[in-house]
Amino acid sequence: MNVLVAMSGGVDSSVAAALLVKAGHEVTGVTLKLWGGASDSGCCSVSDVEDARRVAAQLGMPHYVFNFADDFEARVVDPYVAAYAAGTTPNPCVACNDHMKFDRLLTRATELGFDAVATGHHVRRIVDGATGRLALHRAVDAAKDQSYVLYMLGQAELALTLFPVGHLTKAAVREHARRLGLRTADKAESMDVCFITKGGRERFLADRGVLEAGPVVDGETGAVVGTHAGIATVTIGQRRGLAVAQGERRYVVDVLPAERTVVIGPKRRLLVPSVKVGALRFVDGLPLASGTRVEVQARAHGVPVPARIDVPPLDAVDTSTDTSAVDTGADHVVVSFDEPQPRIAPGQVVAFYDGDRLLGGGIARQESR
Repeated sequence: MNVLVAMSGGVDSSVAAALLVKAGHEVTGVTLKLWGGASDSGCCSVSDVEDARRVAAQLGMPHYVFNFADDFEARVVDPYVAAYAAGTTPNPCVACNDHMKFDRLLTRATELGFDAVATGHHVRRIVDGATGRLALHRAVDAAKDQSYVLYMLGQAELALTLFPVGHLTKAAVREHARRLGLRTADKAESMDVCFITKGGRERFLADRGVLEAGPVVDGETGAVVGTHAGIATVTIGQRRGLAVAQGERRYVVDVLPAERTVVIGPKRRLLVPSVKVGALRFVDGLPLASGTRVEVQARAHGVPVPARIDVPPLDAVDTSTDTSAVDTGADHVVVSFDEPQPRIAPGQVVAFYDGDRLLGGGIARQESR
């Protein structure tokens, strides 16, 4: 098989390439050049490209760089800024996976005649022997599982994608790299947004004109208790950095973009019985039936919680506002938790699971309280 491996310059994608070479595939490495601005982290630096190139040379395979910077700016960076300006909390890594790795890169790979693209994501692709349908399951290493950020993958994408390290623990990946003498064997993981320097998010957003000061309001009394530098500087559930001292701990419980207002309150005001989830995507391509029991995960390494999926009646749906409505018969579902849970920040991914199997997911909607 002729495989194009997305090499970020990290140990996971390095070992993914090595495993494919060992298996006898014809392997080519590619690193995506996504960001040309200042960055001290992530997978866009010159040193990361050099690490990927040298690993490819060690493995005896060709390596190329694809410049997708314009698309990255339009599909990831601009929506990131717009989301914060609208009072929601985006996940740029999810957007990058959706639009760059599993759209633009897959398209380019197919145009160049590759049979598949491989990545270093910790997730398992499993083929149903009876039906040939493809499923995504959590990685063997639960602590490194990345299925949450791949909730948008469907059958078409999975048919062209391999995840060689999903059956290995992170420790095993590093040990394999050490045995091969790969330069990335002990390289630290990047946990930050690749296009923002460490600690520079507010400056990044300010430079793009989306920070405007406004009031901080106590949701219990309605009193103005402080000011914020901009709604983009806070997110639902945040406690630290509010510069408000009122005895009992206060959390951000709501963001009102039109009024540029941040509402705070005690932790109990964060608890909600349900969340609306739109922009729905399903791994199997089929929507979940109303009443389906699932486990819901709302952060990359969050603890899944039991819930029920409820689909609103079709006559209550505006199919013009969300293209997912065309496929699902609804532009959103209501996720009802078995027990009240902390409110999920609008804009964040809500993923649905059946045990280790990823069913799909969507984006938490803005609902003022």
